Amino acid sequence: MKLQYLFVFILTLNLSCYQPERNCKAFKNGTFTFTTTIKDVEKTTTFVRQNAIEIDFYEGKSDTSSVRWINDCEYIVKKVNPKNMAEEKSIHMKIRTTTDSSYTFEYGIVGSTKKSVGTAIKVK
Repeated sequence: MKLQYLFVFILTLNLSCYQPERNCKAFKNGTFTFTTTIKDVEKTTTFVRQNAIEIDFYEGKSDTSSVRWINDCEYIVKKVNPKNMAEEKSIHMKIRTTTDSSYTFEYGIVGSTKKSVGTAIKVK
């Protein structure tokens, strides 16, 4: 019986130490695509991030945002020229995991508890 408890303890200890790979620095700059579903229709955005600027290309239009890095894996995005009150709100982005060509991130309006998850693929 004691052996079973020891096994469970060791297994729990090993699982609690697992950290997903996060090479966030590789994704600070580049060209990326992000696909999401809006009202049962897949929509793809391409964005180019270079230092403190991010330019989004969506449905034939471009939009520029400022990027402020909090640390290597978290940053705040804010539209440079918001067209309405909703666009004035900053978005907090947190890179959760990375691969060699993509990253999974969590995002939401700064101060909100509602978060969404997405995956960006590095094109260049």
